[in-house]
Amino acid sequence: MNTITADFYRDEFARLRASLPGGRLPWLQRTREAGLASFADTGFPTLRQEDWKYTSVAAIEKGRFVLAALAPSAPDGVTAQQIEGWSLPDTHRLVFVNGHYQPRWSRIAPLPAGVTLASLAELLEREPERLESLLGPTPDAYPSAYPSAFAALNAAFMTDGAYVHLAAGVALDTTIHLLFVATEAGLAMQTRNLVVADAGSRASLVEHHVAVGDGAYFTNVITDLVAGRDAAIEHHKLQQESLKAFHVAAVNADQQHGSCLTSRSFALGGGLARIDIRVGLNAERTECALDGLYMTDGRQHIDHHTRIDHAQPHGTSREFYKGVLAGASRAVFNGKVIVHADAQHSDACQTNRNLLLSDNAEVDTKPQLEIYADDVKCSHGATVGQLDPEQIFYLRSRGVDDASARALLTFAFAEEVIARVSIAPLRARLEKLLLGRLPERVKELL
Repeated sequence: MNTITADFYRDEFARLRASLPGGRLPWLQRTREAGLASFADTGFPTLRQEDWKYTSVAAIEKGRFVLAALAPSAPDGVTAQQIEGWSLPDTHRLVFVNGHYQPRWSRIAPLPAGVTLASLAELLEREPERLESLLGPTPDAYPSAYPSAFAALNAAFMTDGAYVHLAAGVALDTTIHLLFVATEAGLAMQTRNLVVADAGSRASLVEHHVAVGDGAYFTNVITDLVAGRDAAIEHHKLQQESLKAFHVAAVNADQQHGSCLTSRSFALGGGLARIDIRVGLNAERTECALDGLYMTDGRQHIDHHTRIDHAQPHGTSREFYKGVLAGASRAVFNGKVIVHADAQHSDACQTNRNLLLSDNAEVDTKPQLEIYADDVKCSHGATVGQLDPEQIFYLRSRGVDDASARALLTFAFAEEVIARVSIAPLRARLEKLLLGRLPERVKELL
């Protein structure tokens, strides 16, 4: 570990520890101290590590990003009009600006009995006992595919995030929209979201990251999803960070008997973005579906790492990721499915398809299967290619010019993932964002 880097974060921790949420809680202080010690011991990952061989985080290490001032009551740099522009209609909305909850921008309609929707920092002050079992363990004590350095940093410096709890049997039909806004360069946002769905409950949420301006800042976010027996969680992540920003994220899911999880990732922004998704199918008859779409241009670098552990029998998993790369951008996809010895009758399918729109774009794709059971049905595959000349010729023969033909085919390629989104306002927003990347003359054809 670089001594200068370790000293910087130790100094930051000493400066902030008294003002971080939960400062009066011994168990949380132990977790924070353990996180800082773990980070100081391991340091940031390097290209010598297998999971990071294509993704350098040296710029994050050199950036010396600092935490935002704690919970400003009237944050500068964002307006009500901008908040409304990013918001999805007919949702419960929690807004976080520079990593801190903002009640003035949030809109929470009356909730059904048994539903808790709150700021994590506020809950640590009011009802910390509800969080100890979820936040109490040290970074190495809970299963996570998340890189240890970033998990440790989050444990040490976590400032806020969303807490969602659904009691047994409760169905929350209104989508939850978690809107995270960055307004200043040089800041670090260390965010933690917790979603707990007890037996038979159901909820859908959108985790949405946006920026005001084009500054360089660092988002480090962990979202934990706990699905109880026969529960159903839909989690959608839309990343629209500044093109100079760094976005490192983890989604960790624990599924119990008969539960169903849907996780979709749409990565459009960020100069460097890395999303790690780990799902544990930890009981029988669990189901999960992971979908993703990443679109890059310029010199963007977007990295998805997924891991699904089939730990018990009769589990079903589906993965479907697509990438569209232009300019001199780069993408990485590493999808790993592990079928453990006790997970007989598992059914897993993984697909990754990539479309390169320029000669300088590059993608590294690595689908993986590790099977330790003998009665399973598993498949995986990956493709990398360019637009089909025959399809372009067909459209040209119908009077469509070359540029429009290419744009139409690109739209159709990406739309296949967007069409799977069940939340109508989010699907419409994604289609609008996709259309925004196309020439005006193409929009008239759709």
